[in-house]
Amino acid sequence: MIPSTARVAMLAGPKSVEFREFPLPEISDDQILVKVEACGICGTDGHEYNRDPFGLAPVVLGHEGTGEIVKLGKNWTEDTAGRPLKVGDKIVTCILPCGKCDPCKNMPGRVNMCENVGVYGLIPDDDVHFNGFFGEYIVIRPGSTVFNVSDLNLDQRILVEPSAVVVHSLERAKTTGLLNFSSVVLVQGCGPIGLLQIATLRTMGIENIIALDGNDSRLEMARSMGAATGLNFTKYDGIDAIADAVKASNNGRLADFVFQCTGVGAAGANAWKLVKRGGGLCEVGFFMDGGQSVINHHYDICNKEITAVGSWLYTPQDYVITFDFLKRAYGIGLPLTDLISHRFSLDNIVDAFETNVQMKGIKVAVIVE
Repeated sequence: MIPSTARVAMLAGPKSVEFREFPLPEISDDQILVKVEACGICGTDGHEYNRDPFGLAPVVLGHEGTGEIVKLGKNWTEDTAGRPLKVGDKIVTCILPCGKCDPCKNMPGRVNMCENVGVYGLIPDDDVHFNGFFGEYIVIRPGSTVFNVSDLNLDQRILVEPSAVVVHSLERAKTTGLLNFSSVVLVQGCGPIGLLQIATLRTMGIENIIALDGNDSRLEMARSMGAATGLNFTKYDGIDAIADAVKASNNGRLADFVFQCTGVGAAGANAWKLVKRGGGLCEVGFFMDGGQSVINHHYDICNKEITAVGSWLYTPQDYVITFDFLKRAYGIGLPLTDLISHRFSLDNIVDAFETNVQMKGIKVAVIVE
């Protein structure tokens, strides 16, 4: 039975969450009404909760979400990958490209570059209201990218969106031609994204993975995701000592490739010091402005002839690869769902946000019952 009204957790301003109730709208032929089941909290959500740097408030956050279709507009017969859709199916969402800007028109397969890209959970409040997964329902708009994930369990579905982030960064890294079975790869930052990045590398057959973080428990989790070595940067005096530790664990050489998965400017600069001559780097961590950092163009780029790529969001095609990544990871025994360290009800979403921003867990999830 679908109610006539439903609640959302509206971020009214920094650290100000208000539960608001709105009438559920009539669903057009091009819309979908989804009953939310769960949503993970992203680092971006934490930044928005703390200080609303994007100026989105009032906004219903939540983009790592999943739920069940309860009303399906008649023009929706299949998902973005061509799988049939029906009431009762479980779904996740991807980006909302505008279809009109230069990247949308002239860069096939790279709609993540859309100049007006939309993401559920980062859409300011409007007359729809149900725009994010931190509510009881969400309304899927015309032109959305939607995927049927009824074959995945709830925990797996919670991890789809962050997994798509690292699948995209891995695809970007592969364009350098520098990754193969023998590559020694360093992942800097073992939060949810870094840990999932390690898992993607392990599933593609790379065994020589070095994890770098300042938290021993996260380094232990990194080992369970497939890292062969864990280095705690707090135990070394400066970047030169960290680089020596990398060499010590790698027969005197720096890493062939580095994935930079922190959002800290100083760490972003340090990552270049850990790549060997002729190696590569993928910058994954800066979805928010992390401030300016300083690199030495001579020593860090030119002298080493580094090949570097940036990674931004994901494409619908990355989602299709992500589903296979998740199945492969579970198939080889990687405990991905162990990343979900905390679960909170929607009523306790403020506690969930605080747990996230205080970095008390790994992946914090809100379960909507």
